[in-house]
Amino acid sequence: MTASETAETADPVTGRSSPEAVKILIAGGFGVGKTTMVGSISEIAPLRTEEPLTEAGLGVDDLVGIEEKEATTVALDFGRITVSGDLVLYLFGTPGQQRFWFMWSDLALGALGAVVLVDVRRPRSSFAAIDFFEQRGLPFVVAVNGFHGEHPYPVEAVHDALALSADVPVLLCDARDRGSCRDVLVALIDRLISAAHG
Repeated sequence: MTASETAETADPVTGRSSPEAVKILIAGGFGVGKTTMVGSISEIAPLRTEEPLTEAGLGVDDLVGIEEKEATTVALDFGRITVSGDLVLYLFGTPGQQRFWFMWSDLALGALGAVVLVDVRRPRSSFAAIDFFEQRGLPFVVAVNGFHGEHPYPVEAVHDALALSADVPVLLCDARDRGSCRDVLVALIDRLISAAHG
């Protein structure tokens, strides 16, 4: 399925067309705000697979800069948002720790695009997600999550630091804010539409 295809089908009872369902991944490193973003934007109670961080993760999970983190996603986060009467986004948040990266390929099946969340305090934590989508040719946008509401670097500097291709948009966001998350998803949809017509 491509972004240019319409998957609308008529309901046999009402005669109304059902909306196109589009799968989007929310990816990035450990502790960048993926679970928060899915929860902020989802119109349904999000499905979460969080487990408490334990001593077993000491020396395995990199908690530098996120020492206050108490739980982590071990499989996925799931949410849904209706963009319009003919478009519904299904959001799949990926796990961030390296030991769960094997799940990314399965989660990416059928996805049309992705959001890569970045924490500029730890930009290296998002390199793996960027590489993953670049290698698969899956369109994505980069969203810089401003922890504590701070954005110390302009988008141009982040774009250069992440060595992104010129066509990859970088946006500033706050994963706690529904409107901010919506703007990121709109930018991704715009990119998918452009790719479909390019």
